[in-house]
Amino acid sequence: MSLKALALTTLAACAALPATLIAQERAFRIGLITPPVHVWNEEARGLGETLSEMSDGRLSVTTFPSGQLGSESAMLQQLQTGALDMAWLTTAELTTRVPDMSALHAPFLVDNIADAAKVLRSDEAREILGKLPRATGTVGLCYAMTGMRQLMTKEPVETAEDLAGMRFRITPAPPIKTFFEMLGAAPAPMPLTQVYDGLANGQIDAIDMDYESIINFGYHDHASHMLETNHHLFGMVALVSGRVWAQLSDEDKALLQEASQTHCDQTIDRFVAKEADKLETLKAVEGLTITEDVDPAFFGDVVERWDAEWAEQTPYVQKMRDLVATF
Repeated sequence: MSLKALALTTLAACAALPATLIAQERAFRIGLITPPVHVWNEEARGLGETLSEMSDGRLSVTTFPSGQLGSESAMLQQLQTGALDMAWLTTAELTTRVPDMSALHAPFLVDNIADAAKVLRSDEAREILGKLPRATGTVGLCYAMTGMRQLMTKEPVETAEDLAGMRFRITPAPPIKTFFEMLGAAPAPMPLTQVYDGLANGQIDAIDMDYESIINFGYHDHASHMLETNHHLFGMVALVSGRVWAQLSDEDKALLQEASQTHCDQTIDRFVAKEADKLETLKAVEGLTITEDVDPAFFGDVVERWDAEWAEQTPYVQKMRDLVATF
């Protein structure tokens, strides 16, 4: 048999094989806004190691931390076009496209991080992920989280009225904006990478932030008063571009789903386990004043007003309140 005939025979045989039997290498690019030391980034790197082991080296991950690929909004656009394979984005970012996701940001939905984990692992939360492909052109593999949100201010806060007029950096998200507007504050959406400088130069007066980021970025350098409020849980969704997902074999979809779920769960478990320790770390920071156990009553009727407004936009507000009532 001639070389040409052999080559044609080989090509014909390969074409006859089921596509699922043809192993293909793939390097997934994952974008994140958090710095390399953050738990999300550590677990994203761990995802690469897990995928490599599960696929005998065919599948790998390259992480792009600290907003290297742009803001969350920019990365979501890249996912839609297929220019970016994956991203770990906050649930806050997704509320602009999926109003039902706003229910996860209901103020004082839970009062501790263990219950926040239960919410993100619930069937109700999984239902919301099912709305992502049509609304965003992405596939939501799983939820993870960062810590509960606290308030940090430059000036001391004795009552909720003291928050009125403060320029609060917020994550750009309609449900979060509503909460701070109801407090009389002036919400100032700002990328995470700009927050430290915003506090330093007086562009903003206050922030709502989790312990992990407060410690990593040293926000207490310029905001020396913290209220332990736990006013919002703060979720993350591991996203895959819908265009990229469609190109994967069933086998690789299953591998990516399983590996991602493993590291989403590990992320949640790490935050739940270390939340109290991080608070103790902040208590030891010289010059930082912490007011502990600030409950919803401190904020008056803001929960009732927020629920009334957002229940008109999504039934998941009531679904989430009903869910938490069973805990």
